[in-house]
Formats: sequence, C-alpha cells, structure tokens
Amino acid sequence: MSTSVTTEGVQVIAPLHERYQEILSPEALRFVAHLHRTFNEKRKALLAEREVRFQAISQGQPLTFPKETEGIRGGDWQVAPIPQDLQDRRVEITGPVDRKMIINALNSGAKVFMADFEDANSPTWTNCIEGQINLYDAIRRQIDFTAPNGKHYSLKDEVAVLKVRPRGWHLPEKHVLIDGEPVSASLFDFGLYFFHNAQELLARGSGPYFYLPKLESYQEAALWNEVFVEAQKYLDIPLGTIKATVLIETITAAFEMEEIIYALRDHMAGLNAGRWDYIFSVIKKFRKRPEVLFPDRAQVTMTVPFMRAYAMRLVQACHLHGAHAIGGMSAFIPSRQDEEVNRRAFDKVYQDKALEAHTGYDGTWVAHPDLVPVALRAFDEVLAGRVHQKEEKRSAAYMISEKELTNFHVEGGKITEQGVRTNINVGILYIESWLQGVGAAALYNLMEDAATAEISRAQLWQWLHNPHALWDDGRHLTPELYKRLKSEEVEKIKKLLGADRVATGKLQQAIALFDRLVLDENFVDFLTLPAYELLD
Repeated sequence: MSTSVTTEGVQVIAPLHERYQEILSPEALRFVAHLHRTFNEKRKALLAEREVRFQAISQGQPLTFPKETEGIRGGDWQVAPIPQDLQDRRVEITGPVDRKMIINALNSGAKVFMADFEDANSPTWTNCIEGQINLYDAIRRQIDFTAPNGKHYSLKDEVAVLKVRPRGWHLPEKHVLIDGEPVSASLFDFGLYFFHNAQELLARGSGPYFYLPKLESYQEAALWNEVFVEAQKYLDIPLGTIKATVLIETITAAFEMEEIIYALRDHMAGLNAGRWDYIFSVIKKFRKRPEVLFPDRAQVTMTVPFMRAYAMRLVQACHLHGAHAIGGMSAFIPSRQDEEVNRRAFDKVYQDKALEAHTGYDGTWVAHPDLVPVALRAFDEVLAGRVHQKEEKRSAAYMISEKELTNFHVEGGKITEQGVRTNINVGILYIESWLQGVGAAALYNLMEDAATAEISRAQLWQWLHNPHALWDDGRHLTPELYKRLKSEEVEKIKKLLGADRVATGKLQQAIALFDRLVLDENFVDFLTLPAYELLD
C-alpha cells in the first residue's frame, strides 16, 4: 500500500489500496490535471460571483430574469438530439456509489440510476475511489457483492441506464494536489469516470451521462459545457456525446432555466427539480431579509406558491426546447414493521408523483426500490402509453412571473417547538452519519442526505437570527433555548445510536459542528465544507 504518488505536478496524498492505481493511473491523472489547469481559475471566479449576487439580494435587490439573455427565453431553438436510451425516464432512482447500492439500484426496475458522488455520498477517500471502481465494474458487468450474512448480489440482464453526479463546483478533493493545490472535486469525479468509461459505454450502446448539481447561473453551466467539449476532444470522442441533466436547486438558477439549457444545448438532456436543496438555497440567499421567514420544514411543500411556480416554470423551460423535465425526490423508506405507516406513505408518494405528472413532468426521483412501482403507476396513468410528454408545451398556462418565483408566503405556516426539535435531531444525526462515512442516512423512515440536513441547520440559524421568527406559542429561539432543547435531543440520539456508536466520538464532533452552523454570527455556505475537514 502506497501513501503518496507524484505524476507531473499531481500528488496523491492518501492510501492506495487494491485496484486504486487502476483508477488513479498516470494517464487518468494527467487528464484530470489538464482539466483542472484549464478551468480551475474560471471556476474560482464564478464562485466569487456567487457572493456578489448574495450581497445584492441582502441589500434588497430583486431577483429578475437576466436582461442580456432576453432573446434566448421563449425562442424556438431546440437542444441537440437526445439518445434513445435517455428517452424513457419515468422513474429514476438515486443513491451513493457503494457496491451493494449500485447493484440494487441498477436492478430496481427504475429507468435510470443516478450514482451519486455528491449529496448522498460522504466523500471519504475510500468512498470516492471505490465508488469509481464500482462504476467501472458495473459498466463492464463484472460487479457482484456478498453481504456478511452470505446473501449474494449481482446484475440482472436488464438494468437501469446509468447517470453519474459529480460533486459541486464549490467542493475540493483534498487528497489530490495539482501544482500544490487541491483539485476541484467536480473535475476529479467527472474526469476519472469519463476517462475510464466513456468509450466502454459507447461500445455498449449507451454513453457518458451526468447530473450537474448546485449550479447558480448560466455562466456556471457554460463552464461545464467548456469542460465537456475539452474532455471529448482530449479523448477523441464526438462532440455532443456527453449528455447532462442539470439540477435546478438554487433560487438564482430558477431565474435562468432557459439560459442554462441553452448554454448546454449540445449536451443537454433535461432539468431536474431538486426540491430540498432549492428550499435550502432560498433560506440561505434571503437569510438577511427579515421579511422572508419560513415555517417548519414539513410545511414547505410543493404546493406552496414559490415551489409551485418553480415546478411549473421548469416544465415550461424544458418542453419549449425539447428537454426532459424530471421531478423531485421522494425520500420515504418503507418500514419493515408497520404496514399502516407504509400504506399512508405510499399514498402520499403516489399523490406527489401524480401532481408532477399532471404538471407535465416526464419522470421523477425515488430513493428506494419499493417506490419504483408507485411512482411508475402515477406517471403511466397520465402518459397513457407514452414514455414522456415533451410535446406538451403548456406555454400559455405556465407564464410564471418573477414575483411568483419569490412569493415565499406559506399560508398558515408556523414555527413550532416540534419543528425546532426535529431540525436539531435530524441535523445532528445526519452529520454524525456523514462523519461515519455514510452520506445517505435512513432516519425515521426517510432517506436524509446533505440537502435535508442543510435545511435543518439553515432554518435554525434563521429562526435564531431573525427577530420576527416567533413560534406558534409566542416564544423566540434564543441560544439558551437552543442549547436546552439540543441537550434533550442529544439524549434521544444517544439511545437511538447505542453506546458503541457513541463511543466512536463522531457524535461529539457532529454536535460541535452543528452548534457552529447554528450559533455563529457568520452563516457557513455549505455544511459539507467544514465537515470535510473532519474526514480522513
């Protein structure tokens, strides 16, 4: 086992276990280094623009559709043709890149599996590199897995189409230095996967398909397009082979949907309504605006005005230009003990997916294989034999205004003690799981990932720092009240985790980090940035 490799200005400063050097070959690292050296300065400049935009919002500047791109919006241009194996996306399943998850997801009956290096993945060195190995093996159908109980997992003859989500533009990969600087995690994840698998995927009748997370502007989408063009030229792959679906999960991106599609039009497959990160983004961007105040997380549903406007606008933007519109995550995890809980939850999932289908979406996300048939039924009832409904333009009915996208009123919304307690409990539990190396945590029959944890801590920060954030009983969250409730919730968490898990020390780390995220005067943009410093 080696702990350091240096290749032409590239340093790998982490253990190299069995097969790691297959993925981290000199040729692959040269490719990643080329992408990083070509695009990293522009990436950093665009990240700086995010702060400029936030300051403008904080000072009361309204969000508007960009004037300089007025000619793009509503135009009759279309995206490049989408491959046949990406036409049917009625149900997509998502999850981390561990070996068992990949096999189960590909076998789930979903049309697409999004293998996630981002919010559902705790980016330990082991998770990231073994995830690349697992995908390499899955594409070549040489993947299997035997659980400790002896159960064996292998691929069926017919499996879901594979898409991969690299980490967002804001994240580094600290274990690989290029010219002494941590490599962009986006370029690292994308580069390794594309280098090793693009040709193999094409030979098998598919292609290199991606999901792009947390974009905040069409300029950030244009940067990805430049990366795609350069990567395809480097490996002598026809331009336009890469196809990407962009998650619209920031409030600023919601005002630039058509522009994002246009920037990636040669590589565009569709947009996805990343609902949980979207809610987090709104809280984060408007946190210094005292009039923007949200109730308990559970009350911010897809039917409240700003979420409904966002959902409708996404369908319009996609269908005007020939791209797929994919709905948001249903995070329910079935119970093995309580069938009544399952019955009620399956009904809620069905209603949620039926709303998406009637809104015009072409497909949706689920987190568990048992939800695939539920979601598929909701879409099949609307699609009536079709595999998508992109021909439904709906332009007249979907003229969403700037005011509608920022109508943050939640009728009857309340901040409650239970909502505060839930945010504390789930937020700490998720961070503890993340620090243990598990980025998709099954908590209380829901699959929580980084996005839902972000909502939890952002709401608490907002409620603590906004003097108008009164509870339904007239109280206001103070540091002292937060600490008292946290102490009570931590006792519940300890009982849930058990003594052995508590003894690892990760819970104490999680509590300390959560306190910082909630109590500090300065809001931390992404919890994963300070949490990453705690990972090996």
